[in-house]
Amino acid sequence: MDLSAFTALVREQGSLHYRSLPWRDTSDPYAIWISEVMLQQTQVSRVEGRWEEWLRRFPSVGALADAQLNEVLVVWQGMGYNSRAKRLQECAQIICQEHGGVIPRGYDELVALPGIGPATAAGIRAFAYDEPGVYLETNVRSVFIHELFPEREQVADSELIPLVSQTCPPAGQDVRGWYYALLDYGAHLKKTLPNPSRRSKHHSRQSEFQGSNRQKRSFVLRCVLESPQTALQLQEALDAFELAAGRPRVAPAELSRILEKLEEEGLIQQKGELWLVG
Repeated sequence: MDLSAFTALVREQGSLHYRSLPWRDTSDPYAIWISEVMLQQTQVSRVEGRWEEWLRRFPSVGALADAQLNEVLVVWQGMGYNSRAKRLQECAQIICQEHGGVIPRGYDELVALPGIGPATAAGIRAFAYDEPGVYLETNVRSVFIHELFPEREQVADSELIPLVSQTCPPAGQDVRGWYYALLDYGAHLKKTLPNPSRRSKHHSRQSEFQGSNRQKRSFVLRCVLESPQTALQLQEALDAFELAAGRPRVAPAELSRILEKLEEEGLIQQKGELWLVG
């Protein structure tokens, strides 16, 4: 399939499978940035509602920068990967200090900020500013692999990036609409076919959350957010949580590693015998 036929097909399929999502009704770069981070490795259905709640609580870059960390983490609860929330706030603080509270438009300025990688930067530029770029995330990847590499396994991003760049419209010529079409067609493909992105060289399955170290970390942080806790209190609470789920108690050494990791990420800190939000 040549690229002109490919773009026509994507536009057609994108129109057929268009999803009306709340963050598509704004071009506010702050609101779009938050949606892009929330959607990383997270189902769209889990982000709907939570995105609106976040914006009610922290309606601007400045509001997020000035908030207490525990407030930020409480609002983020249930979204997973709590370190993202901390990086969002750190990023907001840098934007206020170095960019006058305005999210930069330039790619290089965006990727220099904590927690903003190439895909997030391209998403902000496309959806807020209608600027072209290589927005390569799982649904976009699925479409290119399905249509342009139908018989291939282990397709590398280095093969896709030039194609994503070539098919992206110029600035101001509906870049956002093009990527909406790719995202929606990709989401449709994943519902109706074996996930094409599994044929990506970079595909990795997300580990099961139930019973995982991530779940235990999330539980421990939730306990500390409710009130400062001693290690013994956390041990008792975590043991009860695991036993209620039909799993064995957690070894003290495992809890120590969880606390060390949360402290290393700046999410909690120890003062005397108490653990509290960092």
